[in-house]
Amino acid sequence: MRASDEAPGGKNPPPVRLDEYEPRARALLPRATYDYFAGGAEDEATVAANLAAYGRYRFRFKVLSSVTNPDLACEVLGARLAMPVQLAATATQKMAHPDGEVAAARAAAAAGVAYSLSTLSTVSIEDVGAACRGTRWFQLYMYRDRGITTDLIDRAAEAGYNAVQLTVDTPRLGRRERDFRNGFGLPEGMRYENLTGALQRTGESAELGQSALSSYFTDQLDSWLSWKDLEWLVSNSRLPVMAKGVVRGDDARRAVGAGVAAVIVSNHGGRQLDYSIATLDALPDVVQAVAGDVPVLVDGGVRRGTDVLKALALGARSVMIGRPYLWALAVDGEAGVSRMLELMRQELTVSMSLLGVKSLSELSEDLLVRQ
Repeated sequence: MRASDEAPGGKNPPPVRLDEYEPRARALLPRATYDYFAGGAEDEATVAANLAAYGRYRFRFKVLSSVTNPDLACEVLGARLAMPVQLAATATQKMAHPDGEVAAARAAAAAGVAYSLSTLSTVSIEDVGAACRGTRWFQLYMYRDRGITTDLIDRAAEAGYNAVQLTVDTPRLGRRERDFRNGFGLPEGMRYENLTGALQRTGESAELGQSALSSYFTDQLDSWLSWKDLEWLVSNSRLPVMAKGVVRGDDARRAVGAGVAAVIVSNHGGRQLDYSIATLDALPDVVQAVAGDVPVLVDGGVRRGTDVLKALALGARSVMIGRPYLWALAVDGEAGVSRMLELMRQELTVSMSLLGVKSLSELSEDLLVRQ
């Protein structure tokens, strides 16, 4: 049952928190699809760590601050966004809902937040660009064939995207054991739409299962990616480049030196190296190393407005969420993602008022206690 099909008697009331979308999505999705979205690498210790990290912080709130309508707006790479919550790049969104990436991008634009399109999307760069006029970022994997890489970033620029996010933590796919057990593959008739031409060049199929996709990453993507390659991308991209997948301060500083416009603290949602540091725990070191030269964003484990405020108090400019909007997309398409973002906006508004801050610029580590 979709959320829009709720019974008049309220047997299936709309979710009131982000976590309530997941069990509803699990009931709707095929087991292999749910596991592909929910799963992480090996023991999934990093998935759990990302969530647990936020629970280690408590607020030292201010009182008598006269905050009733706090300003949630933030600025990232010249774009003024309605709140510090952006939609991360996640693959194959048509597996969640027939409208796929178009539905999520439209919901993001309506909410005034940025949407990131995955290289492995099931709607093309151009079709998402035509359907959504909001702030759009394109997530990129670096190919050994630099012609494929430049073609993708040029297509993104032509389609009106505002930045490129280079994923730097995926020289090869992590061992996602749920997908091995399920024999994961794209449903019949579904393709990685951005790669149809690229895959034709390499003799591969645009309808890959998990083992074939893993082989594709090994064979076609640049597993020898180096700092010189990042510098090459910055020099050859018509769009600002964001480095996604950084968890160390020294790496963040080198990325800034290579010319990136932003750094995204990420461990790929726990889907790459298991037992990686939780992203919230990695955030302070990266923020200190970057020293305000470029904005720092963070993803992984964000489920509450209070999570967002904790990340911002530790120095993030904005956060990115992935799985929560996939579950909302599965439950009710564009309307589900819109409601999920509205729930996050409501939580941020109430929590900022109770915390005693009028704008995001007032958030600081002084408001937090680590337990």
